Amino acid sequence: MTTADTSAAAPFGRALCAMVTPFTAEGALDLDGAQRLAGRLVDEGCDGLVLSGTTGESPTTSDAEKADLIRAVRQAVGDRASIVAGVGTADTRHTVELALAAEKAGADGLLVVAPYYSRPPQDAVEAHFREVADAAGLPLVLYDIPGRTGTRIEPETMLRLAGHPRIVAVKDCSYDFLGAQKVIGRTGLAYYAGCDEHILALRAVGGTGYVSTVANVIPRHLRSVLDAFEAGDTPVSARLQQRAIPLIELMMSAGLPGAVTAKTLLGALGLPGGPVRAPLRPAGREAADGLLAAYEECLPGT
Repeated sequence: MTTADTSAAAPFGRALCAMVTPFTAEGALDLDGAQRLAGRLVDEGCDGLVLSGTTGESPTTSDAEKADLIRAVRQAVGDRASIVAGVGTADTRHTVELALAAEKAGADGLLVVAPYYSRPPQDAVEAHFREVADAAGLPLVLYDIPGRTGTRIEPETMLRLAGHPRIVAVKDCSYDFLGAQKVIGRTGLAYYAGCDEHILALRAVGGTGYVSTVANVIPRHLRSVLDAFEAGDTPVSARLQQRAIPLIELMMSAGLPGAVTAKTLLGALGLPGGPVRAPLRPAGREAADGLLAAYEECLPGT
């Protein structure tokens, strides 16, 4: 068996970036910047873009802005990359409305997070996803991130949801590696690592790829982790994964949200991103300097 035989199909590609939503200096949606950033990410190895996720500051963008962003990015990348639209909210009815709007705007799939804050029981979580999947004509990615939502999508719930024809994938930020392998082994769901430190580990046990915040700034490097593994060179893949860990740690585990750290680096590199919207605040100078140093250490030849 080759390494390429170990994973489920990749309905949206393997290397997906959880793209930031660029804003102007005044805080308005920057559609031109979004198009330029999306084009660069695809040129640098991303075969899918996730818009209006947490990294895309979905809690502070309007429904109209979310739809405008999909249309602009679709115009920029055409059919060179899939577009998965984040539509999850704490309100099932609103989630369905966003799903239908994303479909109309040109998305290829929907990222639906577990309903947050209200902490519904598992039967209600399951019903929420089924209602969205029944309403929209696009395939769904279940987004399991209990550290933010307060609610797991339990493996047994995923096993039941896997029978729905439009529920096709999982973005996994559960930190439950045993549960992930259980679902991978018993379903055809495509499993995407939502935590950058798990890209290689999840791929090695049958995962599909990743949905990465860090890919906003090192898209080609992270793609190379998968490419080396697909080529059967696990030691090289492991070295590439390890080389990215200092940057991953600073961007995702040092106390600042990924939207803040990604936009800080994009700004330092002269790339579209702009400010974050309140209640998020920009990184301080010390944090920004540390991020840039870690980024430069990750570059080839350093």
